[in-house]
Amino acid sequence: MEMLEWYRKKDPKAALVTGENAPGNNQMSSPMVQKDLARACAEETSELIKSEIGDRCFAVLVDEARDASIKEQMAVVVRFVNDKGSVIERFLGIEHVADTTSTSLKEALDTMLRRYGLSISKIRGQGYDGASNMRGQFHGLQRLVLNENPYAFYIHCFAHQLQLVVVSVAKCCGSTFDFFNYVTSIVNVVSASCKRKDQLLQSHHDKLVEQLDSSAIFSGRGKNQETSLARPGDTRWGTHHKTLARLMIMWSSVLEVLENISEDGTDGEKKLQPLD
Repeated sequence: MEMLEWYRKKDPKAALVTGENAPGNNQMSSPMVQKDLARACAEETSELIKSEIGDRCFAVLVDEARDASIKEQMAVVVRFVNDKGSVIERFLGIEHVADTTSTSLKEALDTMLRRYGLSISKIRGQGYDGASNMRGQFHGLQRLVLNENPYAFYIHCFAHQLQLVVVSVAKCCGSTFDFFNYVTSIVNVVSASCKRKDQLLQSHHDKLVEQLDSSAIFSGRGKNQETSLARPGDTRWGTHHKTLARLMIMWSSVLEVLENISEDGTDGEKKLQPLD
């Protein structure tokens, strides 16, 4: 809908055939039309990336992760040098993989490169994380690519290395280590069941409504929206910041849930652990 609104402002002719001005159900707002528009934009963007790379050599950056729908997805980014001598990175897309074995990842990578008209022989660099299925010297993804192209040198992703360094340094400081351990424990305890999570969300919702009614806070796009706690991950240090930011926003609601657990719980250890 936002894309249609943007296009109506850009092209006066589009304003006559889309949105409220369109006759009947010809408003281009059905799910099928929306998906078709998004697909068309993706194809145009892909064609531009292909023409930008041309016959140049490039490097690939690959990572895989499980999305919100519990599906394994592999993201692929290409890095190359353009005509001006600038290093350019372009996101090619996300490919669903049945599993995370190196063979499956290699097949998915080959499929994506063929789709974009790119040759594996033009790869001059590989950047992955340190997982064995990615960096394995004998059977990892980097070895499977090197078997076809000996010039595709592998480098452990510097961003991922930095994440691991930050985590290791933080663990060297006792107070920092304890702090994040307590944060993780609080998030796990509060989110351990649907009942506790519902209590947390309801309490936070009630407090937001109360503050909005008293004009203590204001509504608007991106302001004071309903949220939930997020678990931090060692390989993504940004998740720690997200966890702390949400914990600060929801702290009074979190305390309320922890107090309910302490008062109503039957397991002595679980009753005392959150409030220690």
